[in-house]
Amino acid sequence: MPELTVLAPAKINLHLEVLGLRADGFHELAMVMQSLDLTDRLVFNPTADGQISLRCDRADLPTDGSNLIVRAAELLRARSGLPELGARIDLEKRIPIGAGLAGGSSDGAAALVGLNALWGCGFAIEDLRAMATALGSDMPFCLEGGTQLCFGRGERLEPLELAQPPSLGVLLIKHPQASVSTPWAYGQCRELRGEQQRVARFRRFERGHQLQRRRGRARISDTTEECVLQLPGGVEAEFPGERRVALVPDAAAKLI
Repeated sequence: MPELTVLAPAKINLHLEVLGLRADGFHELAMVMQSLDLTDRLVFNPTADGQISLRCDRADLPTDGSNLIVRAAELLRARSGLPELGARIDLEKRIPIGAGLAGGSSDGAAALVGLNALWGCGFAIEDLRAMATALGSDMPFCLEGGTQLCFGRGERLEPLELAQPPSLGVLLIKHPQASVSTPWAYGQCRELRGEQQRVARFRRFERGHQLQRRRGRARISDTTEECVLQLPGGVEAEFPGERRVALVPDAAAKLI
């Protein structure tokens, strides 16, 4: 197959609630995720040497086995049972790094979609979803895109249809020096809110959100943002008054 290009869209959390720490070490989450039309661009070329190589136009982004693109490629190849498969992957990075926009997860999902087509593996979407779940919490959503209710650690998806899809575009503002680690933010939630978070709230949120959705008034908030902004000398202190605004269209990792 000749050169193949895949777009990998960013995503935002219109709602994110950390419900508690699970027995497996992950956090139980309740989210509303929305894909954006801000995309990374991945170009795939097949090789016959059995090697998977990644190049990126950002020198500060690792391109070794720690990158989700490489990890996704290696997992897909292992599941195919064809170790001779190889690819040269070029990444044009447009999604800001460390901005909570799931750029790495979306790139990994795009690698699953692109290489499944490039190598002719023939995996169904259910197979790709299982691989995505094994690789990262955001990756199942990045495969599907659109507007979705997300539960568990992010792998349980329920499409959310907007009564009146917005016709506006996107205004997305991020200070280039502002970067927050997701594990660090979750840790701050535990520290500031205490260990009395109860996973049972998950069921109440799920039932309540379904009811509110039918009534067209689902609540939008982010508990990690609340925790991060409370910290002395934190993001709000360093960048006062800078906020985010977004109304976004449907999108998913797709071939072009």
